[in-house]
Amino acid sequence: MAPQRFHEQFDQIQRSMPGIPLAMGPDDSAEFFYEKGVVLARDGDEARLVEDTVREHFTAMSGLTPDPVRRAGPETNRTGITRIRVGEPDEGHRGNDSTVAHALRSLRTVEGRAGRRLVSRNHVVSIAVNACPGDEPVPVPLSEPPNPAAAPTPYDEETAVGVLVIDTGLMNDYRSYPLLAHTEGDAQLTECGDDGVLKQYVGHGTFIAGLVAAVAPNTDVTVLGTLNDAGAILESELGEKLFEAVDRGGWPEVLSLSAGTSNGRVDGLLGVHAFMEELRDRRTLLVAAAGNNASATPFWPAAYADLPGWEDSVLSVGALRADGEFGACFSNHGGWVKAYAPGERLTSALTGFGTPVPYVYQHSTYDACRFGFAYPCTCQYPPHNGVLSEPGEAPAKPDQVMFEGHAQWSGTSFATPVVAGLVAAHMTAHKETDPRAARTQLLAANTEYAEVRGAHVPALLPPTWHPVTVDPSAGGS
Repeated sequence: MAPQRFHEQFDQIQRSMPGIPLAMGPDDSAEFFYEKGVVLARDGDEARLVEDTVREHFTAMSGLTPDPVRRAGPETNRTGITRIRVGEPDEGHRGNDSTVAHALRSLRTVEGRAGRRLVSRNHVVSIAVNACPGDEPVPVPLSEPPNPAAAPTPYDEETAVGVLVIDTGLMNDYRSYPLLAHTEGDAQLTECGDDGVLKQYVGHGTFIAGLVAAVAPNTDVTVLGTLNDAGAILESELGEKLFEAVDRGGWPEVLSLSAGTSNGRVDGLLGVHAFMEELRDRRTLLVAAAGNNASATPFWPAAYADLPGWEDSVLSVGALRADGEFGACFSNHGGWVKAYAPGERLTSALTGFGTPVPYVYQHSTYDACRFGFAYPCTCQYPPHNGVLSEPGEAPAKPDQVMFEGHAQWSGTSFATPVVAGLVAAHMTAHKETDPRAARTQLLAANTEYAEVRGAHVPALLPPTWHPVTVDPSAGGS
């Protein structure tokens, strides 16, 4: 059996955030990551109330004497959130942070009286929690067309739908991919390590842009590299970065976000709530990934689609497996996931056009589906050995592959831009200028359904997408 993926991801993300000690939560479970020793509160009176309450709680507790409670971030910012340090974290232990847990517990009674949440962990929002995103990319020959293939819709500068992708940046050779001729945005900061090997996640944003452009060629796609560091960012920073993104290019018609986190709650993320409130009053449609934890626990910001007031402004997307008939083994699910689209073994642009680029697998595949499914899923196929292994295991020689342009990849990360593309394509086909109306019309007109954990759910299948069959005996996909 391959190593536990969640712990591998923790180590990978921790290395990308030097100087920010992280913990797993809650109680060392495989649910989310968060910053040690810090909590979030709203600016002003609420932040002062949190500080006073936590300080009083710690003073009353015998044996728990952290450094004085103090501000760890700016007093004011557009998100209205302040980081408050409640103790010095133990950088050597990655389990649950008891100081943060005590700080949260100290506010329960006060929150009950206030009727609202006053404090939160500072979660890590990422493209890869418990999976990578649903697997690692697999090289595909340039002779094999993308899947979904390019729709026949022509590009028209006057009517092109604006799609903003918040992700990792664009690869240096992305313009070699014809479908990305009208794509702009940030360059990937670092593509390869000192050894010339492609770093993990770096083609993620380019792959996503290729999917949007294939499903909806009449789009102007902008990719911002907000998540360049291993596809991860602190919740306290994401809200501000989202505001910066829309300030930079204006509120788009469609915003595609393939990142998020659970937080053990059903009322959203404190750090991005100000952005979500402003989104609600705009015309932009946020299409957000449901996450790859194979869980029914709400994953944010996608789960805002199930909160009163955001039903029309957010569309949460889960992933279907390669046959399009059932949910992918890794996909999150539940009533808060409003649509599903193909998200397993899709083919799009990665890197290596003209100059092949090596990649070394980080994760080993499993002997059987790690989520208990019987079909030949991406947990198992194609089989390969990765660099990472659990302590005590003899590391296997990692497999290396060469990318020459196209890749096959899986995750709700990729089902999301498929749906963003379908909304944009609907706008073009029906001359619809309101993306939220297009969302409603698309779902109302849909006649395809799939089975996900016993529930029949809307399946949004692009006309140019085709199912992918897997022959396990061939050792590939």
